[in-house]
Amino acid sequence: MTTPLSDLEMQLVALKQEAQQAIATTTTLEDLEQLRIKYLGKKGSLSQVLGGMGRLDASERPRIGASANEVKEIIQAELDQKKATLQSAQIEAKLISEALDVTMPGVFYPQGRAHPLTSTIERALDVFVGLGYTVAEGPEMETDYYNFEALNTPADHPARDMQDTFYLSDGNLLRTHTSSVQIRYMENNEPPIRVAAPGRVYRRDTVDATHSAVFHQIEILAVDEGLTFTDLRGTIKIFLEAMFGDLPIRFRPSFFPFTEPSAEVDVQWRGRWLEVLGCGMVDPNVLKSVGYDPEIYTGFAAGFGVERFAMVLHQMDDIRRLYNSDLRFLRQF
Repeated sequence: MTTPLSDLEMQLVALKQEAQQAIATTTTLEDLEQLRIKYLGKKGSLSQVLGGMGRLDASERPRIGASANEVKEIIQAELDQKKATLQSAQIEAKLISEALDVTMPGVFYPQGRAHPLTSTIERALDVFVGLGYTVAEGPEMETDYYNFEALNTPADHPARDMQDTFYLSDGNLLRTHTSSVQIRYMENNEPPIRVAAPGRVYRRDTVDATHSAVFHQIEILAVDEGLTFTDLRGTIKIFLEAMFGDLPIRFRPSFFPFTEPSAEVDVQWRGRWLEVLGCGMVDPNVLKSVGYDPEIYTGFAAGFGVERFAMVLHQMDDIRRLYNSDLRFLRQF
């Protein structure tokens, strides 16, 4: 059975008209690509029409082939023209959407400021880094060994009563000072060392205008051959002058289980003596716990509460202002 010649010609004409109408009404490049596949693809409409050529007489096939090529060229030309139009419109829309009017006023974003605790920590660390100290950090959840035992504070030591500790159900605790960072650092580094350890610490304490259960400390440690209390005093004097200016300072005897001798340091601030930090020479037992020979090496340590320094430097009346995130307070800085 042969396919009438006029039927194929009519199918080609109908295919051309259908394709032209579809191409003219499409609005996106994605849809246009689907039309190309639909009409000119390997399994498209044109290929299906040409599949009927096999039923034509051999003398009629060249005529239908020429008509099919003409339809294909027309549809392809329509596709190319529409593609160029859509691409041009897409570029134009993008240019319009991304246009920048340089005459318009800019959007103002207020400049941020460092929190007073952050600025105090950075100011203090700048001083110690300038003196050759390395900044070290450690975990806030600690073991009893690093927080107490390695610092010459065994389980029955009365000094544990000085620091009411938050113990966790797994036997660990929230560190009560950043001295634990010093132990960890000494375990992994050989003398000489000079390290400053900033961080958050925790103690069971009644919150009031001058106390908080969570606060920040910075502690320093230096270990080398021949270090003396004079070196400690000189370091602290330089640090306090950088923080408060050239003010009278005094050292008072005190007690800490990890230093011997120990002292507390006061500065004469606005006409009265103000306690600002504790310090001392590293106890030989602490050096032994990390494998240092106390017959060869000596060291000194000191530590202070960042909140107290911030309150003094900025004349704050209540430590809780540092944690309330009150913008009326923070904008002052």
